[in-house]
Amino acid sequence: MTSTKNPSTRPTASADSAPAMALHTGTSDVRTLLMSNLRQSGIYVALVVIVALFAILTDGVSLSPGNITNIILQYSYILVLAIGMVIVIIGGHIDLSVGSVVALTGSVSAVLVIRQGQPWWVGILAALAVGVAVGAWHGFWVAYVGIPAFIVTLAGMLLFRGLTLRVLDNISLSPFPAEYQQVAAGFLNGLIGGQGYDAFTLLIGALAVAGYAVSGFRTRLARIRYQQPVESFPLFVARVVAVGAVIMYFAWQLAHARGLPIVLIILAALVLVYGLLTRRTVFGRQVYAIGGNLSAATLSGVKVKTVNFWMFVNMGFLAAIAGVIYSSRSNGAQPAAGNMFELDAIAAAFIGGAAVTGGVGTVVGAMVGGLIMAVMSNGMQLMGVDQSLQSVVKGLVLLIAVAFDVWNKRRAGTAR
Repeated sequence: MTSTKNPSTRPTASADSAPAMALHTGTSDVRTLLMSNLRQSGIYVALVVIVALFAILTDGVSLSPGNITNIILQYSYILVLAIGMVIVIIGGHIDLSVGSVVALTGSVSAVLVIRQGQPWWVGILAALAVGVAVGAWHGFWVAYVGIPAFIVTLAGMLLFRGLTLRVLDNISLSPFPAEYQQVAAGFLNGLIGGQGYDAFTLLIGALAVAGYAVSGFRTRLARIRYQQPVESFPLFVARVVAVGAVIMYFAWQLAHARGLPIVLIILAALVLVYGLLTRRTVFGRQVYAIGGNLSAATLSGVKVKTVNFWMFVNMGFLAAIAGVIYSSRSNGAQPAAGNMFELDAIAAAFIGGAAVTGGVGTVVGAMVGGLIMAVMSNGMQLMGVDQSLQSVVKGLVLLIAVAFDVWNKRRAGTAR
């Protein structure tokens, strides 16, 4: 955005006025930094509080190595869906069909592998192809015909659920071969030894901490270079140490269970790729631009139709990955598979900081939102809470998250 001030009329700071200006700017920058990060910082604090709360209520069972592994295995497909959903929501859309697409892709894979005896990898490739085709179908109607995504994907939810019933002939298919089951139930352990624990899992955890520290330091240098407000260096170091300690704690727990889940590697790779896609590529910036201000994005030369089309193709692709993981986890395909998954994915995105109006959100935030839902569900299950009450709690959490987003926007508008 071009400044409206005339450079020739700008006052020149003298040496005497520099300290006062620096003090004023520093105070303003700190305030801006704190306020702009309120939403994202809040969800991290909320996750820590919820984890600690259920650790107390379950006498530490929720943080046991076995239970942490189960959380990863049970909710990995929701987290995969949340990655695609947050991108769609950032672009100003919604996708209500992902649960049905999970069921359809899993059923196609099951028919090929279980009923027709095809190799396990053929079923996976077929599921991915179906997911991409479904995404292209949605993208065509939304981007090129101009039908709102809510209507298109609502129709898709019914259409693809019906196709699932047709593909499976209203019956469940199982079991998958052992190789297919390894996608969601397999572990990498014993690769580099360890006495009573898996050293490979700890190595991966240490590499993750190092990557987080390097990435954070580079981001900090870039913000300083562009004269943007940053936290103090001691606070930055404290944040890296705290995050590193959490990562290594969970790595230690996994190392004392069954090792590193294969599905966690898949999920980590997706988070890394899509984090870079949304923050460092032209496509990612265009998605934010479309969701933030469609008219401005159009006038800026963004090919809105093309970007919208590929957003939904990507959502279909990730729904197919979730479908493979879910069918592998359940060791079969069922007509009712994926029921209500779309609501869990949408809730993860909104709780993670995505704005209902689009233009705001992050992949990491969606992951944190998904983990909040996962820890809550798992904790309430360990406590024996009735399913109906679990739904009530989840609904209230989602409502509070969206209410906070609305309140935050109103406050920001008042401040301006």
